[in-house]
Amino acid sequence: MNTPHCILARSLAAASLALGTGLPAWAEDGGFFKGAKTDLVLRNYYFNRDFRDPGAAKSKVEEWAQGFILKFNSGYTPGVVGFGLDGIAMFGVKLDSGRGTSGSELLPVHGDGRAADNYGRAGVAAKMRISATELKVGELLPDIPLLRYDDGRLLPQTFRGAMLDSREIVGLGLQAGQYRSVSLRNSSDMQDLSAWAAPGVTSDGFTYAGAEYRFNQQRTLIGAWHAQLEDIYQQSYFNLLHKQPVGDWVLGANLGYFIDKDDGQARIGEIQSRTAYALLSASTAGHTLYLGLQKVSGDSPWMSVYGSSGRTLGNDMFNGNFSNADERSWQVRYDYNFAAMGVPGLLAMVRYGHGENATTKVGSNGKEWERDTEVGYTFQSGSLKNLSVRVNNATNRRSFNSDFDQTRVIVSYPLSF
Repeated sequence: MNTPHCILARSLAAASLALGTGLPAWAEDGGFFKGAKTDLVLRNYYFNRDFRDPGAAKSKVEEWAQGFILKFNSGYTPGVVGFGLDGIAMFGVKLDSGRGTSGSELLPVHGDGRAADNYGRAGVAAKMRISATELKVGELLPDIPLLRYDDGRLLPQTFRGAMLDSREIVGLGLQAGQYRSVSLRNSSDMQDLSAWAAPGVTSDGFTYAGAEYRFNQQRTLIGAWHAQLEDIYQQSYFNLLHKQPVGDWVLGANLGYFIDKDDGQARIGEIQSRTAYALLSASTAGHTLYLGLQKVSGDSPWMSVYGSSGRTLGNDMFNGNFSNADERSWQVRYDYNFAAMGVPGLLAMVRYGHGENATTKVGSNGKEWERDTEVGYTFQSGSLKNLSVRVNNATNRRSFNSDFDQTRVIVSYPLSF
């Protein structure tokens, strides 16, 4: 029967095939419940930071906690326009902490200096899809170059707002969105957005748009992005990713350039900075070597939303990303995947980063260095399949802040239903 609905559906399918995308994504869906997925992550987290500076407020921070992260992602209702729902519920429980050792950001801290016994939060996001274009509104986990949610503690950071992702043309991704509030990784409530450079000064919202194009048999990606943290800063970002096989090796390049300036009322003052980085890699037979170079130019540090991750930068490490005003830095890193030796699931990493000429609130010509090591193993079979254990250690020395040594042990057990 040639109903208007059928004619429109066939027309969209034909248009999608002409663009090389195959059938629209909605045509392959099995429905709201049939396409649904529920995941539960059990995360056990131990954190120890031992301060090596006599002037530090505490001699150490040490806490242990258990987290539960439940995610539900529905499928889409059948039809030209599909509707669905995503949900996330999180709960954290204190296992060990004290007034003198709290502050690891695994748990909220009360006014008396004691960590909360437990905390949690939950949120939902409605979603809609037409062909290969998807809109989500609600509690979200943004992971774009200009705003990456932080999942470096017990529970992940979440944002509340809307995001649009369109992939109608093969290789081309178009994204846009706006966020109005955030729940930090050790918080159970929502709060206004702010910048890392001045966490106490709030903004009415973060808005972004970007485009990425992948080509050359998926080996090359170019991207351009622009964002605004209203009345605080504007940021433009351009990047190039490329991987090139050369014999038994694969060479990689991750190049990026940021342009930051103040916006509107300039609530934290004038902002003027440029940040350029190059992260180069070479991989063969389980070995990967990295060299990172980064330079911040101007009177302001690299701009980002308070609480968010800085892993877009080339020299992002466990405890910093060398992004102070005027700072220049370099990094060397070595990764090894023991699957090359017949032990799949076992990974190891060591890296060293060094920064100098940093301008901070303390003054100019600041220096810092960080050394990170990590060993992780994921069980490949048996009753513990997919359970992972990670142990990482960091040593930080800074002329403009407290020195410390840090150890973390993270055990994660993902379950799918």
